[in-house]
Formats: sequence, C-alpha cells, structure tokens
Amino acid sequence: MLSSILLAWITLASMAQAHEVLPAIADMTSTPDQVTFEIRSSLESFVAGVDLAETSDTNESPQAATYDDLRALSPDALAAQFRAFWPDMADNITLLVDGEPLTPVLQTVSVPAVGDVELVRTSTFTFTADLPAGSETLQMGWTPAYGVLVLRQMDVPAPYDGYLEGGALSDPIDLAGGGQASAMESFLNYIPVGFDHIVPKGLDHILFVLALFFLAARARPLILQISLFTVAHTITLALAALGYVNLPGNIVEPLIAASIVFVAVENLWADSISRWRPFIIFGFGLLHGLGFASVLGEFGLPEGSFIPALIGFNVGVEVGQLFVIAIVFLCVWQALRIDRGENEVGRGFAIYLFLLVSAIALSVLNPAGLVQVLENPVWVFGAPLAALFALCMVAIQMRDQVDAYRRIVAVPASLAIAFVGAYWFVERVFL
Repeated sequence: MLSSILLAWITLASMAQAHEVLPAIADMTSTPDQVTFEIRSSLESFVAGVDLAETSDTNESPQAATYDDLRALSPDALAAQFRAFWPDMADNITLLVDGEPLTPVLQTVSVPAVGDVELVRTSTFTFTADLPAGSETLQMGWTPAYGVLVLRQMDVPAPYDGYLEGGALSDPIDLAGGGQASAMESFLNYIPVGFDHIVPKGLDHILFVLALFFLAARARPLILQISLFTVAHTITLALAALGYVNLPGNIVEPLIAASIVFVAVENLWADSISRWRPFIIFGFGLLHGLGFASVLGEFGLPEGSFIPALIGFNVGVEVGQLFVIAIVFLCVWQALRIDRGENEVGRGFAIYLFLLVSAIALSVLNPAGLVQVLENPVWVFGAPLAALFALCMVAIQMRDQVDAYRRIVAVPASLAIAFVGAYWFVERVFL
C-alpha cells in the first residue's frame, strides 16, 4: 500500500515541476498625458482561460489541452490569438486615475520562438491609457483569474512596488513618484511571499527539511541542522539576489534533488548526526539558497527597500520550514512518546486510527477549498500523511522492539523521501 501511494505521489508531485504558473511582471511608466504598462507573462494561460488563482500548474487545469496547443503555436499565430482575446482581457483590467476609470488600449505583443513546450514561454505585451490633465494618482489591478501581478513603477524617484494577488487593487500610486513602501512595510509584505514558496509551493525544500527531521526528532540535533541550513541558504540567497552569484536553474535544481537523496539515504544507516554531516548540510543549504534566489528572480525585489524585502522573504521561508517541522512533529509525537515509554499505548493508537481515517477521507473527498489553499489535489499531501499515520500505528503495536519508531517510521519515511528526490534528479537531468 505504501509503495502504491508513493508511486502515485511521485507522479503527481513531479508534474508540479513542469508548466509552473509564474507571476506576471508589470512595469509602469507615465508621461503627463499617458500611462504605459509593459507586462511579461504567459499569454497562453490568458487565452486558454486557465484560472491562475485556482492552480499552480497548467497541467492541473481543465484547459490544459488548450494551453498546450497554444504553447506549440508560432510567435505570430499566438500574437494573433492574444490580440483577438484582448477585448475580454481589457474588461478584466482595472485602471483608476484619481478614482475615475480608464480604458486600456493594446499596443504591442512580442512572443518568443517555440522552445521546449514543457517550459513556460514568457511573452511581453504593452498597453496604454490616456491620462486626463492634472492626473495625480493611479490604481491598477486585474481579475483573480489572471494570477499574481508584480507591479513596478519605473523612472520616478522612490517608485511604488507591489505584489498583488487574489485580484487585489494596488494602493493609489503617485504618478510623480514617492510611493515607495517603507522598510518595515517591505519587510512585512515579503514575509508571506517567502512562506508561500515553502508551503505549499516548495515541495523539494519541504522534503529536505523532513529528511533532517527524520534523522533526529529531538530538539538539540534538529535545531543544529536547521540553523546551519538557514545560515547557509541565507548567504547564497543574499549573494545571488545582489547579483554576485548566478548559477542556471538546470544546474541548481538537479543538485537540490541530489541533496535530498543524500540526506535521506544517510538516514537509513545513521541514527545520530555524524561529525561531518553539519558541513554537508551547510553545503546543501548554499545550494537551496540559490534555488530561492531563482524564485526571487521571477519578480525581483524593490530596489529602494531591497534589504528589508530580502530579510522579509527569508523570514517567511524560515517560518514555512518551522511550520512544516511542527506539523510533522505533531503527526509523530504520540509514536515518539510511546517508543520512549512516556505515554499510554491505547490512547496513542486511537489517536492515529482517527488521524488515518481523517487523512483518507480528506484525500478521497478532495475539498475544493483545500485544493485552492494547497494548490494541488489534497491527496498529494493527504496520502503521505495517511501512510505516516499507518506506520505510527504499526510502531505502537511493535513498541517492544528496539528502535521501533526509527525502524518502522523514520527509515521508511526517509526511504520514500530519497525515492522522490532520485526521481526528481533523473527528471531534471534527463527528462
């Protein structure tokens, strides 16, 4: 049963690495009589009608086939399709100048040549709107279905920079500049961005942190490993974001997958932290920092508040990692206590039976609200949790054996993590 769940989970989790939904980036410039927006995004998702608020991967959308057909079109053909679609899109873009609506007018569409159809093709389009005389402020936003919009004001002092999701409308932007967020605002604004790129989007980083957890579920060794990992990826995240380090994703991503395999496989024979494991974790943390930097490269950071935004993003990442550790600790807590002779067996078994049934029920029912929050079918998370609860029940039943928790829960979980990491490595190098 565990093997079947694992294979199905690997298949769907690996699909989440292709056709990924990325934020649209809008650069806004203005003159006294006109405002111009240059937007870089995937035109295919707009034209196909993919609801980018409901999915993180176009393969999961009901419009996946249409998206793939558009992805294979020549630049001229796709540009023509987008121009035909533009009137619908214009109706779903909100432009307010001093509270009064403006009408966006499409100007140019630039589509790159067809490349690897498994990768997102980023195109550029520009639209303008005439400004009434004496205009002072502007607000911009679009329908939630078009996904996250990173809005950046250009060519003015202290420019506005916003990360708009869920159909949010920007704050009033002073057309003359001066709307830049304060350091504290930038710090707070980027914490949820960092968290979001761990939970639910950072499956590879989640698995690495879980591999650390399953070697040592005790506080001291776990804190040591997480702290080293944190310091390391903070260093490379900062260096890469500042432009001092730059490695292509086709190198970084396979190495991140390999790091998951290494740490998880080591768990199979090591029951404590070796003297050289901290150095290995630190090195892998440097790699994961470069992976986070590629995420930041999708939409950049505000130039005037670069350091606070970078720190906020990193804090969000750390909160996400600690959240994952806390959830998994709560999942195995009873099994750990019973393995150490600290709890009543019957109560622990009853708790895991209830959790197992709940996880299976959620996976089967697949509630729409949870799908939206997790950005994947619920069973992608529910099935591994159900398997974990089942293993914990077995560990409780076999508590009299030496290292029951480690042999029955931690080792199989580490093996599953290693298997997923190995699959990702092969996929990112060869597929």
